[in-house]
Amino acid sequence: MNVLSLFDGLSCGMIALERAGIPVSNYFASEIDKYAIKVSEKNYPNIIRLGDVTKVTYKDGVLYSENGQWNVGKIDLVL
Repeated sequence: MNVLSLFDGLSCGMIALERAGIPVSNYFASEIDKYAIKVSEKNYPNIIRLGDVTKVTYKDGVLYSENGQWNVGKIDLVL
């Protein structure tokens, strides 16, 4: 499952998905608060960090952000 979490905070969406036993292939997170990012990075180093939500776009299966672009196909869940 490809997850796009906008205003990700401490990555509570990832915590909830883990606890529910829902497998996540890719978790893309948009967050700018440096303290929230620091906690999230410690707990989930594999999360793909997008940066500022105002600079995130998605078109034709490609997710674009200030930190790069990814061919994701489809996003299955937006938080």
